[in-house]
Amino acid sequence: MKPLVSIVIPAYNAALTLPYTLASATSQTWPRKEIIVVDDGSTDGTADVARRFASKGVRVVSIENRGLSGAVNYGCSLAEGDYLQELDADDILTHDKIERQLAALRPGDGKRVLLSSPWAHFYYRTSRARFVRNSLWEDLSPVEWLLRKLGENLHMQNATWLVSRELAETAGGWDESLQYDQDGEYFSRLVSLCERTRFVPEARVFYRISASHRISYIGTSDKKKESLLRSMKLHIQYIRSLEDSERVHRACVAYLQNWFDSLYPERPDLVAESQELAAQLGGQLMPARLKMRYAWMEALLGRPVAKSAQRTLSTLRGVAASRWDRTIFWLEAQRNEIGS
Repeated sequence: MKPLVSIVIPAYNAALTLPYTLASATSQTWPRKEIIVVDDGSTDGTADVARRFASKGVRVVSIENRGLSGAVNYGCSLAEGDYLQELDADDILTHDKIERQLAALRPGDGKRVLLSSPWAHFYYRTSRARFVRNSLWEDLSPVEWLLRKLGENLHMQNATWLVSRELAETAGGWDESLQYDQDGEYFSRLVSLCERTRFVPEARVFYRISASHRISYIGTSDKKKESLLRSMKLHIQYIRSLEDSERVHRACVAYLQNWFDSLYPERPDLVAESQELAAQLGGQLMPARLKMRYAWMEALLGRPVAKSAQRTLSTLRGVAASRWDRTIFWLEAQRNEIGS
């Protein structure tokens, strides 16, 4: 019998995007699947939207708000599948994503082979998404995968992974105390425990960019900054448990440096802690230079003001790009409706 795949979709105030996500889940060509939507205390009718797909086998459960990690953990506790597919409520799978990944398993593979796939950003139109290859897009050993992730500042989007139940149970659930990088910590933990990663180039994922209110946006949140540093320390722990070499130390220092400006200078306690960790690894952390257009602002008004201006401009650009893409998306949808 073919393995059962559980698609777990945590959803919080996702009424606008959830229909597209569920359409991609229900249309999966893999025949044995269950789809569980966990409505995480939404106030916008998310659960009602999800229930419209009940005839297509979608199960909807509502809980008091627990955050992303809590919702994922609850959904996984209900899942009965041999494999688990986490899918955020605004992302999209190609129709044969799961089938292609399971087809990539080879005779003799154990349950700890961790399957991954390509992903690309989009706002509203998946036709505009561009898949840009990086060094994680190949079959890798656990230590090599973590080495590249940390040393090159890379990541693999949540929905790219297809995880066996055995591996998921070995790793444990998502860390509900983390407010930032909870997915990065969880999947790096999985990688550290897997036999190897297998990259399936034909299985694709579309990762929706939200112009504002992103879970992955740190901003000025102290809780997110504290979680970031704790997640980084866990990442370093995972890779050092596999190999504690000079090349691993260099990658860990590069990782700490890549994220140093998210802590500096607003949280001197976290800055000192990360600098101490880097020193233990034989490295040193330095504040990055701001772009020229903000350097004068830093000199006159201080680094926090300059960083805030940089974040604000980036957010405004994202909002403008998102609104433009949404407008074109709806115009194309109306044209297609009229044409049909």
